[in-house]
Amino acid sequence: MGFEKDGSSPVLRSTTQTSEIANGATDSYGETKRGLSPRHVQLMAIGGSIGTGLWVGIGGVLSKAGPLSLILGYTFWGLLFIWPLNLCVAEMCAYLPIRGSIFELASRFVDPALGFAMGWTYFFAGVMLVCTEYSAVATVMQYWNADINPAVWIAMAMVVCFLLNVVAVKWYGESEFVMASTKVLLLFGLCLITLITMSGGNPRGEAYGFTNWGNGNAMHAYYTTGSIGRFLGWWEVVIYAVFTIAGPDMIALAAGEIQNPRRTIPRVAKLIFYRLVGFYVVGVLCVGIICSSRDPMLLGAIENSEPGAAASPWVVGIKNLGISGLPDLINAMIMLSGWSCGNAYLYSSSRTLYGLAKDGQAPKFFAKCTKSGVPINAVCAVSLISCITFLVSAPSNSAVEVFFWFVDLTTTALIMTYTMMLVTFLGFYRARNAQGMDPASLPYRAPWAPYTTYFALLLGVLVLFFVGYDAFAPFDVRSFITAYFAIAFAFFTFVIWKVLKHTKLVKAIDADLISGKKEIDEECSHWELGGVEEVEKERLSHMSFTRRCWERMW
Repeated sequence: MGFEKDGSSPVLRSTTQTSEIANGATDSYGETKRGLSPRHVQLMAIGGSIGTGLWVGIGGVLSKAGPLSLILGYTFWGLLFIWPLNLCVAEMCAYLPIRGSIFELASRFVDPALGFAMGWTYFFAGVMLVCTEYSAVATVMQYWNADINPAVWIAMAMVVCFLLNVVAVKWYGESEFVMASTKVLLLFGLCLITLITMSGGNPRGEAYGFTNWGNGNAMHAYYTTGSIGRFLGWWEVVIYAVFTIAGPDMIALAAGEIQNPRRTIPRVAKLIFYRLVGFYVVGVLCVGIICSSRDPMLLGAIENSEPGAAASPWVVGIKNLGISGLPDLINAMIMLSGWSCGNAYLYSSSRTLYGLAKDGQAPKFFAKCTKSGVPINAVCAVSLISCITFLVSAPSNSAVEVFFWFVDLTTTALIMTYTMMLVTFLGFYRARNAQGMDPASLPYRAPWAPYTTYFALLLGVLVLFFVGYDAFAPFDVRSFITAYFAIAFAFFTFVIWKVLKHTKLVKAIDADLISGKKEIDEECSHWELGGVEEVEKERLSHMSFTRRCWERMW
C-alpha cells in the first residue's frame, strides 16, 4: 500500500513487542488458516442472524407494535446504524485482515482497555447467542413432542455444533453454507407464499391484500396510549431489530480466515444494503401482511408461551388460510435455522476468545490450534459455558421464558459491542489523517464517513440508554438486570484493564497502522500481485462457463 511510519513511536514499539510475543506463541500454539471462500463468507454474513428471532420471536413484537411499526423500525435501524457500521468495519478489516480481529485494532487506534472491553463484551454476547439458539432448538422441538425433557434437544444441538466447529474451517464453512442457504430459501419461500396468497391464490380464494392493516391495526400503542404509545411501539421494534439484524461481527472475526480478504470483505460490505432490504425489510413486510397483529391464535400462543412454530405469525397466517402440511415443514426449517445460528455463534465466540488470547488479554491456553487451524481449547471453553442453556430443563422455567432472558442479555451486549466498533473506526480515521496516509491506498473506503459514523454512534448511545425503559414502571428486577447488565459488564472490564495495565488513550499520530501489514501482504500476495481484480479475472478464465458463473455470484 506504500504507507511508511517511523518506528520510534512508543506505541509502535509496544505493539511490535506484542507481535514478537505473538509470533513466538504461534510457533508453539499454531494459528488459524485462510480456509473460508467468498461464498462461505457471503452466506455467513447473510445467514448469521436469520434465526428463530425472525421466525417465531417476531410475533411478540408484531402484536405489540403493529405491521407498519415493524417495517419502520427495521428500516430505521438497518439503514441508519447497521449499514454504516458494516461499511466502516469493512474499511478497517480490508486494510488489516489480522487474526487478532477488530479487538486488536481497538487497542491500537483508541485504547488497549477498549480492545479488552470490546473483546470480552462480544464474547459474552456470542456465548449468550449460542445459548439463545440452543434454547430455541429445544423450544421448536417441543412443537412435536412436549413430553421429552428439553435438555435432550439441547444436548443434541450442542454435540452437532461442537463437531462442526472442530473440523477444518473449510468444512465448517461448507456446513454453514448449506444451513444458511436453507434459511434464505425458507425466507424467500414464505415471502412468495405471502405474495401469492394475498393476491387470491389460497384455498379460500380470498385476495386479502393489506386487510390485516385495517381498522387501526397498522400501528399499536405500547406501554402507554396515544401517539407516545405508538412511538414506544416503534421503539420496541428498533430494540428487537438489534437482536435479529446482524452487524459486521461475523466478517470482522473471520477476517484472518478469509481467502483473498481485500477483495472478499469489500464485496460483502457493498452487498449489505441489498441484504438489509431484501431479507429483513421485505421479510417483516410480508409477515405483517400474512398474519394480523390482533389474530386470536397468535395472541393465545404468545400468552400461553406455546412452543416452536405454534407462536410463529407465519404459521398462524398459513393455518388461517386453510393451507395444510406447511406448518410442520416450517417448524423443521425453523429448527435448522436455530441450529445454524448456534453453529455460527459458537464459531464467532470461540474466535473472539482466540483473538483475545493472541493479544495477551486471555490465557494463552485458548490460542492453541489444531493442525487444521481450529482453536480447539476456545471451542471447548465456549461449549462448556453454553451448558447454562440447560436452565430450560428446570421445572420452574419454560423454554420460551429462558429464551427471552438470553435475548435481552444478548441485545444490549451487541449494541455495546457495535458502538465500540464505531469508536474504533473513528480512531482509525483520525490516525490515518494525522499520519498523512493516502486514502487512495486503502483497498476499500466507507462512503460518507465519518458523518454517518457519528450519526450511528449517537443512535447506538441512545439505544443503550433507553433499551430497558419499560423495566422501570412498574419496576421489574429481572427485566432491568437483563437489559442493562451488559453495559455494566463493558464498563467494568474497561476499568479493570485500565487500572491493571495503566493504559492510556492512543494519540492519533502514534496509532499503529502498520504492524502485521507486511506479513498479510506476503500472505495475500498470490491474490493481489498484478491487481486484485486482474488476478481474479485470470483465475476465472481457466474455468468452465458454469463454474465461472457460480464463482462470480460470490
